[in-house]
Amino acid sequence: MTTAMHSELGDPALELGRLLSGQYPDARGRFGPFGGRYVPETLWGAITRLESAAKLALADPAFATELAFHQRTWVGRPTPMMRAANLSTAWGCNVWLKREDLAHTGAHKINNALGQAMLAKRLGVTRIIAETGAGQHGVATAAACARMGFTCRVYMGAVDVERQQPNVQRMKWFGAEVVPVTSGDATLRAAIDEAMRDWVCDPMGTHYLLGSAVGPHPFPWLVRTFQSVIGTESREQMLSPAGAARLPDAVFSCVGGGSNAIGMFHGFLADPSVLIYGAEAGGRGDATGQHAATMAHGRPGVMHGSYSYLLQDDHGQVVKTSSISAGLDYPGIGPEHAFLHAIGRVQYVPVTDQQALDAVREVCRSEGILPAIEPSHAVAAAKAWAKANPGATVLINLCGRGDKDMPILMKNLV
Repeated sequence: MTTAMHSELGDPALELGRLLSGQYPDARGRFGPFGGRYVPETLWGAITRLESAAKLALADPAFATELAFHQRTWVGRPTPMMRAANLSTAWGCNVWLKREDLAHTGAHKINNALGQAMLAKRLGVTRIIAETGAGQHGVATAAACARMGFTCRVYMGAVDVERQQPNVQRMKWFGAEVVPVTSGDATLRAAIDEAMRDWVCDPMGTHYLLGSAVGPHPFPWLVRTFQSVIGTESREQMLSPAGAARLPDAVFSCVGGGSNAIGMFHGFLADPSVLIYGAEAGGRGDATGQHAATMAHGRPGVMHGSYSYLLQDDHGQVVKTSSISAGLDYPGIGPEHAFLHAIGRVQYVPVTDQQALDAVREVCRSEGILPAIEPSHAVAAAKAWAKANPGATVLINLCGRGDKDMPILMKNLV
């Protein structure tokens, strides 16, 4: 972190207090120095309209009632909290899993897709576009659009289209048009680029349903708001007699752009006894182009409308990434994560492809659950921490199921 950024951040405890009290994001859409709005003038009206509509909707009891109804009857909330008895024995810890993999469409992405689709109804737009990497956000958006009556176009990197075919088919069955993106690295970053170009062409008639806690304000705040149901439920479930009847000692979530993680983390940021960890894609190693570990190897810069940590070269050009997980190979991270890293409240650790695959196998054989490769990074990070902290209570956000990863797993998990 640069000296200039240090000058914009005060005492870590005070900075965290500002976040928890709602002072961040501020009027400029910033979390300390991170965030903001770096968008073309063409999008300014749509961005500010979205912010105003979101603030009104989230303060409206009728919106909250409708959202809760759909969450309960369609999404399947609350999702369960489960004690992983066999993992607990093997690791020497008390291991709990937040079962976001049991939410409708198979991952946490539905929480945000539903909320933003409801907002789009209030905006009066005629169509919705989205980007997707692993395909879970695309599937969730397509499902939400089908339910809310919108046409839907999903941009997906050609590389991801090839390795996530089950989700591509599901999007199409929900009525979405899936557009393979061959430009750039043909993965999530390129898909976001294309979605932004589409939005510029019709900013007031189209809503861009951004899937992660990245992009220009208000998206990082908005996505976190809809995903914070994960952390709210998790805290209540952990403290209940049916749960651990106590707070966890450590919480783990995987981090690409960071939507599932920021949703989980917000349930525990105010609890100083709870350590919080984000598991990044360590890929095949530390060399440039072999990983997507933004916090471990990145530095601040601007991409996709906000100022945050990026993987970039000495000339400020975004570098290629690598991860066996289609959902974690983004070369940046959400600005609120950058803020939490800067004040030391959350630690971000890289997990290699092989460690994630080993975690998939262990959860399958120990608990009879097939996790997605993305949350398996969090499982691997939790296991390493648990081995060094015997007897502790550990909470892992199992943010997606592994059906979508069958083509990858059949090639790599032997």
